[in-house]
Amino acid sequence: MLFGALDISTSGLVAQRQRLTAIAGNIANIETLLNADGEYEPYQRRIPVFSPGDPANDSTRGVHLSEVMLDNGPLQMRYEPDSPWADEQGYVGYPDISLVIEQVNALEASRAYEANITVAEATKSMYSIALEILS
Repeated sequence: MLFGALDISTSGLVAQRQRLTAIAGNIANIETLLNADGEYEPYQRRIPVFSPGDPANDSTRGVHLSEVMLDNGPLQMRYEPDSPWADEQGYVGYPDISLVIEQVNALEASRAYEANITVAEATKSMYSIALEILS
């Protein structure tokens, strides 16, 4: 049972690390207008989606990143008539990514990561005590 608890907290660590990676990508690309081929295609915010269980271990316990969705919401339009990517009215569509929201999400993911570390350490401590009692 203790190893199960350790697996659960480990799956949470992995999931939150993947969430932080998506958030970091959103922040890094907050002004990105071009795709890898240099064509106008504003970056789309990544939204990590978690699901219960751990398919890597064929377990119903824990959590895993089931998909990373793309935010298909409207672009943030800015008036830049001199831009080569401006539309007929002079507006350029930028990724609709809020730095404040991404920072709050990062803080939340960081706290969840820390909580999973605390659980893993407590589990290891209980396992160590159990081994001492059995010896």
